[in-house]
Parts: sequence; structure tokens; C-alpha cells
Amino acid sequence: MRKREDRARSTIYDIAKRAGTSASTVSLVLNGSWQRYRINSDTAARVREAADALGYRTNQRARGLRLSRSSLAGMAIPHYRNRFFAGLAEEFEAQARSRGLCPVVVSTQRDRATERFVIETLLAQQVEMVIVAGVDRPDILNELCALAGIACVNLDLPGSKAPSVVSDNRGGARRLTTILVDEVRARGGDPSQIAFVGGNSGEYATEERLAGFREATAGFALDESRVLRCGYSPATAEALIESWARQGDGFPPGIFVNSITACEGFAAVLRRRLELGQRTSLACFDWDPFAASLPVPIAMMRQDVDRLIGACFELIEREEPCEAAMITVEPTLEIVSAFGTAAG
Repeated sequence: MRKREDRARSTIYDIAKRAGTSASTVSLVLNGSWQRYRINSDTAARVREAADALGYRTNQRARGLRLSRSSLAGMAIPHYRNRFFAGLAEEFEAQARSRGLCPVVVSTQRDRATERFVIETLLAQQVEMVIVAGVDRPDILNELCALAGIACVNLDLPGSKAPSVVSDNRGGARRLTTILVDEVRARGGDPSQIAFVGGNSGEYATEERLAGFREATAGFALDESRVLRCGYSPATAEALIESWARQGDGFPPGIFVNSITACEGFAAVLRRRLELGQRTSLACFDWDPFAASLPVPIAMMRQDVDRLIGACFELIEREEPCEAAMITVEPTLEIVSAFGTAAG
């Protein structure tokens, strides 16, 4: 009796380990949709053999539901406030439709409970696939998809339970900071006083960008008090930059801004303190053409939304999904306004 109970408790992760494949592949095989995702027949047979050996029994009712296609493709994003996430949503819709799928995009406002609710709701609607964009540590959401037998990819921020697509945050930040340093020098400023503003401590994209920032400023005794991961709120960034404006030295000679929302905070202060802001150069790891209207030199790193979304579909359509797979996409440097340094 004890042995039978142990076998009954076997999970798709046990099967994945025995079959030498991913949990998402196991789910797709067991729910009968493996051929649609072009999983090799030998792999499917290996998964079924492992399931039989472990005494795993599929939920036949759930399997029957999944065999009926919904033609829905789901995507969760944090918000629509900046062009990056709005652009991802638009490109996702276009590429989903080109594959005969009906796209469903939902914003979560970076709230954990909302993120889970959105994914559970999409799964309840029997979506064919899910892209999880901009979610820090998305493993629990990936596991929900794997248990439902739904192909899932993380976008922008990676996880360990599903394949991921990210921008080259470190390389892009290093390149962006290098031209910011050159610009500060050209205007007679001190590169050691350049500030890093925005993002969250421990978050993959923020830490990678900060690493690139540090690599580009390694030759200076950087003022660590000006490395401030203050989140993504424009109001928080505004309060921080306003506090600098009230100090005797005013704004730093250069600011690396980690998102366009933090850049909004700088713009709000600039409207009140234009004379101080005009001595500052900006670099932003985000892109919005309206930044050209700011009366300061600004360079931006534009993430390639077309290639990012295309890579997500490439991972979903692979014959053998791999949880550890990660595709890195190079961003594009944009000299938006008044930078004297060539784009290169």
C-alpha cells in the first residue's frame, strides 16, 4: 500500500527528471498537445514510459478540455505607460494574429497577486500559449503554466522554470554609459559624479544594467551615494532629483536613468529648475521620441520589440522546449538630442 501511495504522488517534475526533459514538455505530452508544438515522437514516447514507470495517471477530463483548441494567445505586461511595454503588446498581437491566434494582453501593475490572478484566468480560458513580460522572479507563474500544459516564455525578466528572452542589458548599459562619460567630459564635468537612478535592487535587468554602468565607470572613484535603485515610480524619482536640486552643487553632471518612468521624474523637476538641469546630460535605458523635447543632451537605448517577440514565438515553437533556454537580443543606441558623441 505504501508503494502505491508514493507512486500516486508522482508529479510532472518527477517524470521530467526520469525522462531527461523539461516539465513543460511532459505536460504537453500528457495532455495530448505535443504534436502541435512539434515535440519529437521519441521524446513523447520516453515521457509516456517514464509516466507509466512512476504510476502517474493524467486527469482525463482536463486532457479532453485541452484537446479542444481555443486559438487564444495570452500575454501579461506590467503596464502600458512606456513605449517598451506598449510596443511589446502591439508586436505580440501582430505576430499572434499572423499565426491564426487571437491575442489577449492584460496589465498587472507589477502586483504579485494580480500577476497570479491574470495567469490563472488566462489558463482557465484555455489559452494556447502565455508570454510573461516584465515579471521579476516569474517561476510560480511558469509552474502554473507547466501544470496546465501550456507553453510559456518569460520576456524582459528571466526565470528558471520556463525559457526566457531578454535584452542585452549589461552590454547596452555599458555602451550607453561610455558615451555619457564622454559627453560629461566634453562639457567640463566630473565623470565620478555621474548618478544611476531607478530600478529595483536584486532585479535581473536593474542589476545587469548597473553592472554595465560600473564597467564603463571603472576608471573613476564613483560616488556610491549616487547609485540609487529607487523603483520605477516617476514620483519617487522626482523627489530624489528634487533633493539634489536643493543641494548646493545642484544636479549631477550626468544621470543614467534606468527607465522612461524615472525620466518622467527628471522632466518634472526640470520644468521648475531649468537653469540647473541644463548643466546635466542624460542617458536612459528606454526610449521615447518625445524625450527629444527636453532641453538637455540625452541618449537612449531602444530595445528591439520586434526581435524580442519573435524570439518568444521561436522558443514556443521549438520541437523540444527547454526551461533553461535564454535568448539575448541586442538593443539599439539612439542619440536623441544634442549629444556631441557619435552613435558609433
